[in-house]
Amino acid sequence: MKRKALALLSGGLDSTLAVKVMLEQGISVEALNFTSPFCTCTGKNAGCKSEAVRVAEEFGIPIKVMNKGIDYLEVVRNPRHGYGKGMNPCVDCRIFLLRKAREYMAESGADFVITGEVLGQRPMSQRRETLRIIERESGLEGLLLRPLSAKHFEPTLPELEGWVDREKLLAIQGRSRKEQMQLAEELDVTNYPCPAGGCLLTELSFVSKIRDIFDHTDNLNLRDFRLLKVGRHFRIGSNTKLLVGRNEAENELLDRSVQNGEATLRWLDGSSPLGVVMGEVSESLLQTAGRVILRYTKAEPGQECKILTARGEERSSFMICNTFGDREIEGFRI
Repeated sequence: MKRKALALLSGGLDSTLAVKVMLEQGISVEALNFTSPFCTCTGKNAGCKSEAVRVAEEFGIPIKVMNKGIDYLEVVRNPRHGYGKGMNPCVDCRIFLLRKAREYMAESGADFVITGEVLGQRPMSQRRETLRIIERESGLEGLLLRPLSAKHFEPTLPELEGWVDREKLLAIQGRSRKEQMQLAEELDVTNYPCPAGGCLLTELSFVSKIRDIFDHTDNLNLRDFRLLKVGRHFRIGSNTKLLVGRNEAENELLDRSVQNGEATLRWLDGSSPLGVVMGEVSESLLQTAGRVILRYTKAEPGQECKILTARGEERSSFMICNTFGDREIEGFRI
């Protein structure tokens, strides 16, 4: 009877190799890919989801793409096992993904789960004891096979039952990817633009923006996190945030992202970025937002300026004086 593995496939080098190793042993594989607003592993026209889809198509295997969803945001807000160097809850993230994989196993008809994890490669989530915790708390004890480092661990059920030949599995460990690149050459795996992956939660420059959302939002939504990489971010009120586009592409993206009750602003008399006021909107807050926006125009200091605002179908304008300098702007910047 041909056995089936469910593979966590990011589209990066390690997960791609793990799938290839299984296919070489005649194991049927279905890929499972998770999307997240925190993925920074993006090419010019494609992100990790597209890379995973490309790999699945190249290998001729089915793939299921899942959004991590709101539940995942709550994991990021309150991780049981803590954060890494930024706000990255790597251990809790792996547990979360593998629990989702375990739930999907019955639907997919898979016998076990495989990942591209490598012992010692990542300092927080791939230490030996941490890998044991992840396996145990995900509910996949004995059914979680890590083909690239399998010989460093006790045999799993697929190995003990002979579904997988342990002798053909690997003993890779550590942070260097030389062995993976050599294996990729041997297995004719090419075109892997994202060998190390990437996560916005590890980038210290984004920690303040992420924490600001958690500090000022009770009901989380994915849109707010997707916009973290877009525009300049300002906290202009305890319940009000302003996003200002940095170029026309961002202006258009922000304009498409506006939701009911939010306001947009532009300087009417010259080239202007788009500002989006999110949360509580009042006349005084709109005036503050207008002064912030003027900092990124060619309006002269002290100049009286006309600001055009829109809320849904309603349009209006007001006059303000361009009085904010760098110190005032930095006081609002997130």
